[in-house]
Amino acid sequence: MRARWPGLLALLGALLGLIFAAYSTSDYAAHLDRQIHQIHCSFIPGAAVASADANPCKTALFSPYSAIFRQSYWGGVPISLFALGAFGFFIGFGAWVLLSGSRAPRWALQFLGTVGFTPLVASLVMLTISATQLHAFCKVCVGIYFSSALVAASGLVAWLTLGRDSKLAHAPTQPMETADKVAVASPRPKGSASSMFVWLVALGASALLPAVAYVAELPDYKPLMTACGKLTIPTEPHNALIKVPTTHPIKPVTLFEDPLCPTCKVFHERMVTEGAFENLDVTLSLFPLDNECNWMLDRPLHPGACILSKAIICGKDKSRTMLEWSYAEQDELREAGKTGPKQLREKIASKWGKDVDACIDDPQTIARLNQHLHYASNNHVPVSTPQMFLGETRLCDEDTDLGLPYTLAQLAPEVLK
Repeated sequence: MRARWPGLLALLGALLGLIFAAYSTSDYAAHLDRQIHQIHCSFIPGAAVASADANPCKTALFSPYSAIFRQSYWGGVPISLFALGAFGFFIGFGAWVLLSGSRAPRWALQFLGTVGFTPLVASLVMLTISATQLHAFCKVCVGIYFSSALVAASGLVAWLTLGRDSKLAHAPTQPMETADKVAVASPRPKGSASSMFVWLVALGASALLPAVAYVAELPDYKPLMTACGKLTIPTEPHNALIKVPTTHPIKPVTLFEDPLCPTCKVFHERMVTEGAFENLDVTLSLFPLDNECNWMLDRPLHPGACILSKAIICGKDKSRTMLEWSYAEQDELREAGKTGPKQLREKIASKWGKDVDACIDDPQTIARLNQHLHYASNNHVPVSTPQMFLGETRLCDEDTDLGLPYTLAQLAPEVLK
């Protein structure tokens, strides 16, 4: 039974990893229809999808670290595909080592003891990214990390098994008179060194095959990227909109954003991470989803957004700094907005001074925010945020999340250089 432990651990770890990787891949692929879907986020394989609008698994899925080749393919190629293929290989290899037992060649255990640690290395890289960049731990991802640790444990046990075999091979021979009373183990076959190369090629092919099949089946999204409308009135007649300063503005873009909108925060961070924001010539139209000032709503979706929008208007040349401050402190500001205007205005005054707080009530400030809202209404902008118009072309909502790098690479490649 000791000889079967490396194969058993590899089989169990890889099987569990395959299940978690399959759920992660399925959640990612579901979004290829350009709709928003609920996703799995549980340590228990097969548990119901998470109903929360925001959870660590959704954060991981929509992060720039969940896929590669994002500028070449819509949504990119999810990392979980490579895990899916690799775990599939280890299932087969582990099952063979398990069934072979002491007949498994030494080269097989040496191979398992070497490459068995590769899933764990990849998992440690992703774990570090989760801790330092996402500040959240996806439960499905943690399941893959744990599975990788089991496969790595099989590699460690493989080396220990080889060491035990070596000790037995060099142990003193039993006297002939007691040989019939002692079970003498047959020596483990050495096997062929060329087998390791074959297995390594098989592992690489297994890891790549799901990604190749995935890319081959991706639909053509190019005709859809410009099918979501245009700005019918490109210029605001009162010059009320805000010019957001960037370091290298080469492509005009109009953004409709709410400073208390969580999706706007993620969208802004995504554009900064992709390296596109500093190359955009940004015109900001504030679009608070708060019926205190927005007559297009019958209830406040983000209480306090009107007050904060007026504060950003009052910031003048500090508008970008104030907008990014509102995103950075969004959780606290949203709670203050729910409590009432007094607490929110105290936070604004504490950070930006009493002059900004006084400016919020200025009739000119109120009129200017109203002009922002009229501009959105006159352009028939959907009552949701964020909205992005690249030049005069509206980016579809789905092209501002998973498809953003690909869409920018197709419509404005200069902003990604």
